Amino acid sequence: MDIKLHKPIIRSIVTILTEVFDQGKYVDRSLEYVFKNNKQLGARDRATIAETVYDIVRYYRLYQYCTKGKNNYWELIACYFILKKYELPEFTEWQMVDETYVESQYQEAIKHRVLKESIPDWLDELGQQELQSQWPEILTNLNQKANLIIRTNTLKIDTPTLRKKLKEENIPYAEIENQSDATLLLKKNIYQSSLFKDGFFEVQDGASQLVAPFLQVESGMRVIDACAGAGGKSLHIASLMKNKGYLISLDTEKWKLEELRKRFRRNGISIIEPRWIENNKVIKRLVNSCDRLLLDVPCSGLGVVKRNPDAKWKLTVEFIQQIKKTQQEILQQYSKMLRSGGKMVYATCSILPSENQNQITHFLNNNPDFKLEEDRIILPDSEAHDGFYMARLVKQ
Repeated sequence: MDIKLHKPIIRSIVTILTEVFDQGKYVDRSLEYVFKNNKQLGARDRATIAETVYDIVRYYRLYQYCTKGKNNYWELIACYFILKKYELPEFTEWQMVDETYVESQYQEAIKHRVLKESIPDWLDELGQQELQSQWPEILTNLNQKANLIIRTNTLKIDTPTLRKKLKEENIPYAEIENQSDATLLLKKNIYQSSLFKDGFFEVQDGASQLVAPFLQVESGMRVIDACAGAGGKSLHIASLMKNKGYLISLDTEKWKLEELRKRFRRNGISIIEPRWIENNKVIKRLVNSCDRLLLDVPCSGLGVVKRNPDAKWKLTVEFIQQIKKTQQEILQQYSKMLRSGGKMVYATCSILPSENQNQITHFLNNNPDFKLEEDRIILPDSEAHDGFYMARLVKQ
């Protein structure tokens, strides 16, 4: 990152960090708001702000330690650039920053995992307890910068043709091993591309792209995506069904389904029916009605921390305990929508066995008419995958 540090850039970063850590806002929303209200910021400035903010949020505890634990965002930013070996401009706000102290604190910090990897003590203990020897490598991978992965919309184009068009638009890319429809883009700002606007691809992580095929859908089936959100997996399911059959996309958040409507129109999909889960009657009306059921349930999101680094600081023990109850309730209630002989996939973007394998074991112990056919854990890597879990069950 070759940059010049100007005060408007630093002030924007301070504003975003204040909103994230003092007001509980999400990084992406704060970035969007600041960019919208500061039109004078050029593309390069915006890239600098976004990268700096994400890095500081990712390593917040480390930078705090290197600045005597103070919540002074100017000093945190100075610390970040000192450790990146940038020469600090002579800003008034940085006159008291001691570069030697910062560097000596850093050398001490990297001896301790919770500081080096910048994670709350309780979360490090939980990860160690549940994932044991795998935890250190997972933790390091969760601190990698998230890559931009797209999925080819095969209803409109095939992957070789899409990649040819990417090349024509000077959008560099890399192939992803064993995933023919997934492509890693090496250019971030692609939403203005005509290829995106024409619905030739969707942004979707490599691990997330493995869920819809795992459901084993076929053309003509009746399928329910019961926790659809904005519908990334619904779109993928519809393309695998070749836009033939019937796909009901359910969610408790009405606004997310409105976003899905825009997306399936852009994708050229006609088989999706979004339905708002207004009350329990919506689920009861669908009992024994589908051949395939996807439960991509709410979770801690620990598998996607590299994409959402502020989650490390927003998560609590209480939230994780509560979300596990919600997961089990969804499993018990929503599974009734599946017909006998049908298949259901339970999925999370968590890496904790207590949200994954343990939930399936508990469900099977209470529902003898279901049988586990296959499950799969995808651990976060430094390339194309977030952390995901999926289990496919058959109803007898």
